[in-house]
Amino acid sequence: MTQARNFFATILLAATMSTASASAERLTNPVAEFAGIDKITGRIINFDVYVDETVQFGALQVTPRVCYSSPETEEPKTDSFVEVDEITLDRKIRRIFTGWMFAESPGLNAVEHPVYDVWLKACKQESDVPPPDEASSG
Repeated sequence: MTQARNFFATILLAATMSTASASAERLTNPVAEFAGIDKITGRIINFDVYVDETVQFGALQVTPRVCYSSPETEEPKTDSFVEVDEITLDRKIRRIFTGWMFAESPGLNAVEHPVYDVWLKACKQESDVPPPDEASSG
């Protein structure tokens, strides 16, 4: 019985250590890349948003709070914690989404709105869009 218990304890410890090392290798990125569709025009737009900054897409305001990805040597896993607000016709701001989006499963937690859909495409280290500090000073 003791040998079996030690065996299972060793397996559990190994699994815990491999999980800890896998999560330790998660990359934190400063930029989230989204795609959005305007269902009226059928236009799909890709746009970059810096973490903790807000970009407006139609009547939606998209704010990523974190953006994680796995190293290139591992299976792709990209997720972002995102807040999406809608600017209503009476100019009020209403939160319509708070949660995780997964680039590998875009339909899982995409924002679905009567006019606009938004989903995460990637997390990136850099963007062609200047960072918010540079944009406001330039």
